[in-house]
Amino acid sequence: MPDERTSPSTSAAEQAIADELRSSLQGEVIDLGHPAYDEARTVWNGLIDRRPAVVARCSGTADVVEAVRVAREHRPVVSIRGGGHQVAGSALCDDGLVIDLSRMKGVHVDPAARTARAQAGVTWGELDRETQLHALATPGGEISATGIAGLTLGGGFGFVMRTFGLSCDSVRSLEIVTADGVVRTVNREQEPDLYWAARGGGRGIGVVTSFEFGLHSLGPDVATVVMLHPYEHAEAVVRAWRDATSCAPETVTPELLLWSVPAAPGIPRELHRAKCVIIGAVYGGPPDDGALAALAPQRQLGPVLLDLSATVPYVALQCANTWRFPDGERYFMKSHFMDELNDEAIRTLLDWDSRRPTPESLVVVRTLGGAVARVGPDDSAFAHRSARFNVSIDAGWQDPAMDEAAIEWARSAWDAMKPFSSGGTYVNFAGLGEDASQLRGAVFGSHEERLAGIRAAYDPEGLFAPAARMP
Repeated sequence: MPDERTSPSTSAAEQAIADELRSSLQGEVIDLGHPAYDEARTVWNGLIDRRPAVVARCSGTADVVEAVRVAREHRPVVSIRGGGHQVAGSALCDDGLVIDLSRMKGVHVDPAARTARAQAGVTWGELDRETQLHALATPGGEISATGIAGLTLGGGFGFVMRTFGLSCDSVRSLEIVTADGVVRTVNREQEPDLYWAARGGGRGIGVVTSFEFGLHSLGPDVATVVMLHPYEHAEAVVRAWRDATSCAPETVTPELLLWSVPAAPGIPRELHRAKCVIIGAVYGGPPDDGALAALAPQRQLGPVLLDLSATVPYVALQCANTWRFPDGERYFMKSHFMDELNDEAIRTLLDWDSRRPTPESLVVVRTLGGAVARVGPDDSAFAHRSARFNVSIDAGWQDPAMDEAAIEWARSAWDAMKPFSSGGTYVNFAGLGEDASQLRGAVFGSHEERLAGIRAAYDPEGLFAPAARMP
């Protein structure tokens, strides 16, 4: 990330942290004078421009233990970077220490046990590539470049979540380095409070260095629906989609996007970037006649611009939207959980969508229920099991001069939809740091007090408290 500001000099305290880390880490230690500094402070969202004092790029768990020890001794502000794909940029902090796990890329799949152990720097594309060798998958994000760590710790929406649950629901165990520097194996029997908190509680419980996921039979091919409808029929299509989702089987995970026709090969040029309604759905099982029958209602919702439905490799599905969210562009997202999508809510959503500031901006309505709702409401820290929908207002743009207008559109649209919300917000789509305080109760709901107690028990001096406060 180019920066024309004069780099501040390193203070004696910051130099001491860097020097001590260099003497104890096998991985790379990057400070303000390091030639890789600007690259190390760059994350997916180009809107994020923070200047940490030191980045500890860990090579493994032992490096993480040393980084936590140094942080406990010197007490800088600490942030933790996994894949670096989170919207709010919580991977980075100003003037503090970034514990960077992005080079920790180990993946081991046990096809007989149907499990995968993955380190915290792995992305969903990297994990899928290994698990799909065995036609196995764990439900992951919709963008292959997303890191497994941040998505899973916040819950984890994905294309097959109604069939297999959230990403956090497939977590069998985790390895966590807590604030005291202890490496803990966390599961239902060992450290059950940490296990509960790690499944949807977001940041602030320690440094998660690896995840063990249970795997499900899926792939290598899956049946999908991708229908593009003309925007002039938007209200009728959205209503029809809402009604169709109410009777969709758990094997189908539908979603609706108010977006723009992609400028992709095979799509007529005259349609490129035109506003449209996109209906998407994935069948969480074999792509046979049963899949086609289950998906059929999602293909019968109104006049069609393009029908791109197909049977595709699961890894291709997971990569399909990645190119539309490139590294370095600017993003802002906020969301509501909703129990219903009534006609007034649909009209309000379309009204604000009509003011969309850029073709890259969009509104996404995801359906929950199914396997997501079958997990007990208090069995994990994820607090919104009963919601039927999540509505995400996603601003995307390139020109920094549009920052204020794009963010204002998203915040205003979110405010307009608040009367229809069930009162909840998804932590992974919760705005920027300045949005955190007003959303705390909405993110964790009735679980907030228990989460705070667990964090205090394992981190009584608040080493990870700044991370816990971030969205």
